[in-house]
Amino acid sequence: MLKFLFLFGVLGVLLIPAECNLITVCVEDDNDLRVDCLIKPKANKITTYEFSWSSGTKETLINNNVTGSPPDAQLRDSSEVVELEPHGYRMTLRGHTDKLPHNTTYMCKVTGQPANINMEKEQLTPCSAVSFFLKSSCSWIVCLLFFFYQTHC
Repeated sequence: MLKFLFLFGVLGVLLIPAECNLITVCVEDDNDLRVDCLIKPKANKITTYEFSWSSGTKETLINNNVTGSPPDAQLRDSSEVVELEPHGYRMTLRGHTDKLPHNTTYMCKVTGQPANINMEKEQLTPCSAVSFFLKSSCSWIVCLLFFFYQTHC
């Protein structure tokens, strides 16, 4: 048993990245674009959020709760942001998935801490539990290691 624990511990260190993705992008069943920003807000600070995307050299602000930085009027009116538990924000953008550029960088900031992901239009996957589980950069490996540990004990 100790041998298996050591082996899976070494595999875990080698296979699990240092940090999971803090931002995920997918397409919902009704063809809306969903961007989840999983950044934990800083303690004792007012929580702000900002969602944007860029293609080439042009960055477009989609939605935020910060004064002084107006989002794109068309995108702001068709986007909605909700808070996620235990932390983070989800932005849903209605009706723009057919107009997405080929190569897009999706960005979010929560209380000034940024996260981004670069995706080609063909890489966008459906927002299902299975695709989210497979896309997550570390959760499936941890579950797999626990499964192997349990079956070999």
